[in-house]
Amino acid sequence: MTALPLPALRRDAAGQRHVDLRAVMALAFPLFLNSSIQVVLNLTDTWFVGRLSTDAMAAMGACYFLVFVFFLVLGGVGLGVQTLVAQYFGARRLRDAAHATWSGVWGSLLTTPLFVLAAWSGPLILARFQLEPHVQSLAEAFWVPRMLGGSVSAVLFSLNSFFNGIGRPRYTFWIMVVVAAANAVLNEVFMFRLGYGIAGASIASSLALGVGALLALGIFLDSRFQAEFDTRHTWKPDRDGIRRVFALGIPTGLFPAMDVIGLALFQLMQVRLSPVDGAATQIVMMLTSVSYLPAIGIALAGTTLVGQSIGAGDKAWAARCAQVILRMAVLYMGVLGVGLALAGSWVVPVFVSGATPDAGAVTALCLRLLWIAAGYQIFDALNLGSAFCLRGAGDVRFPTVLLLLLSWCLFMPLCHALTFPPGQGWVAFLPQWGLGATGGWLAALVYTVALGLGLWWRWQSGAWRKIDLSHS
Repeated sequence: MTALPLPALRRDAAGQRHVDLRAVMALAFPLFLNSSIQVVLNLTDTWFVGRLSTDAMAAMGACYFLVFVFFLVLGGVGLGVQTLVAQYFGARRLRDAAHATWSGVWGSLLTTPLFVLAAWSGPLILARFQLEPHVQSLAEAFWVPRMLGGSVSAVLFSLNSFFNGIGRPRYTFWIMVVVAAANAVLNEVFMFRLGYGIAGASIASSLALGVGALLALGIFLDSRFQAEFDTRHTWKPDRDGIRRVFALGIPTGLFPAMDVIGLALFQLMQVRLSPVDGAATQIVMMLTSVSYLPAIGIALAGTTLVGQSIGAGDKAWAARCAQVILRMAVLYMGVLGVGLALAGSWVVPVFVSGATPDAGAVTALCLRLLWIAAGYQIFDALNLGSAFCLRGAGDVRFPTVLLLLLSWCLFMPLCHALTFPPGQGWVAFLPQWGLGATGGWLAALVYTVALGLGLWWRWQSGAWRKIDLSHS
């Protein structure tokens, strides 16, 4: 039987195997650029909302990550597609790769009623966090239209996962370039020309994702992919295919969702404390995405390389590829984290409206928080690189359980204790040391160190080698 080709394989003159760094970069760089487009989306939204007021920025911070919790849990079906596609592609089961993508699309559409329910429930959810009335009203205006676009976002996840899984992320990159451009234009139109304010920001985002989903579907059905994958004749939904993407996608989505729930509550604590703490936290979160989100692109390359190696029957090669990915992620995030903190005094004022009386307080707090954020970048890189390589191997349950335990048993209690002064917290049974947003970010540092080391240990343990998705 002829051995299936391995990704990123280079042999030297003696026939020894080496990871071809040029091949890894050829895969990772478009994914890196694609994730960088999400940075542009985040910073664009932050800049536009920053033009409104500090309260609007705080309101965006109150629900920004909470919205993504629903996107990841309900739309996780789209995220699970990449693992299946990568392994089918590695085994040269090309029609199965296309069918898995269609199963992700159908599964994503099935989540539409749940997203509508979540949109309707938004005011009830936000009311539980005791925000200032004006901030609460602005947060509700942002929540509803953003949530109504949830299933469209999941469809886009599914289609982009196909391109990433077969090692052709350049298509994902150009799709997201179009999404970013549409989002910028629609922000100006809906927020200022039509006067929808902060609601216009979320309307623009939902419509831009819809444009991206239609473009991705058109490329997926193009004659080039039809000839290779039979994409036009594998569309019929079947229960087993949809069950498979849900069975893999829900745990896949739950893993980052557990992290994002913690981040959402972390931001809500800062908004609850004061609009200044909330606005500064939102700005720093969006600025640190300059290192975090492109590193996701590097980590996604790990999912593809590990999945394709396992599909080709060589788990030892999967481990070697993962080592390269982990080193790349750690180097990138470590350098960018420190660089962003050094450049903070030039960058932060761009996102703070000078017309508001508390602009100086927001800026000063941002500069302090950027140094704390720089401290955990290396461990966040270990978290991302290990988690996405584990995803490529189908090992999604243990990381989800670990993240859940650390988020709820370490991060949340510590964040609450360090953030709130006595008498101002959500619960009375925890100590309250009153360090404000600085305390909350210190708690995030402790949590990220524990999570990064835990997931790195899981990958190093080799437990993922025992997982077999070949009969799915």
